[in-house]
Amino acid sequence: MSLSPKLISTLKTFATCDIGDALVKLKYPYGGFLEGLTMWSPQRQAGDTKIFGEAITVKMVDAKDTSSPSPAGHYVDSASRGKIMFISQPKEFYSACWGGLMTTRAKYLGAEGVVVDGNFRDINEHREIGFPLFARGSSILGSNSFTRSSEINVPVKFKGDLWIHPGDYLIGDVDGVVVVPPSLVEKVVEFCVARKKIDDATFEALHAGEPLGPTIAKLRK
Repeated sequence: MSLSPKLISTLKTFATCDIGDALVKLKYPYGGFLEGLTMWSPQRQAGDTKIFGEAITVKMVDAKDTSSPSPAGHYVDSASRGKIMFISQPKEFYSACWGGLMTTRAKYLGAEGVVVDGNFRDINEHREIGFPLFARGSSILGSNSFTRSSEINVPVKFKGDLWIHPGDYLIGDVDGVVVVPPSLVEKVVEFCVARKKIDDATFEALHAGEPLGPTIAKLRK
């Protein structure tokens, strides 16, 4: 679906916490929160780094799986300017599915960052070139005989009813990562704009010495 540049730029101004609250209100699975995926580069959950962009999904499978399809080329070559690579690794693997070579190529192609639902390695290589990387964990082992890429730009399951679809908006910051389907962007923005006004008024009251309980009861009706 086509969304106005103004709507997208407005969504981009909000933090993951704001967007997650909106998605909970809208009853989106898990509030769109990609639990367990945190920032590792350019710093470890610190600083003001923020990524925002449409998802390019990559589905990894067991390297021994010969029945699943294979992409025509290396999956990182599907990276494109302003978009975010989302790598879905089978949960049982302790190997990495993203490393310094992938980051170097993705950055050259203009990718906004990478989100790995799984493990990565070569942490200093990502940090040295300042490439934003969010992941579940790290490993010293490459994919090699463990996993391989299977499909690019297909829906991938995160958990339960929460899926990442190609073109979904991914937002990552120091607090974590959230996914927003295009169909809910307008409602999310509407909620976040209204909530910001309430939060501003709440902070103003707290700075003036007002107690938290009555202030929330009064402003967050």
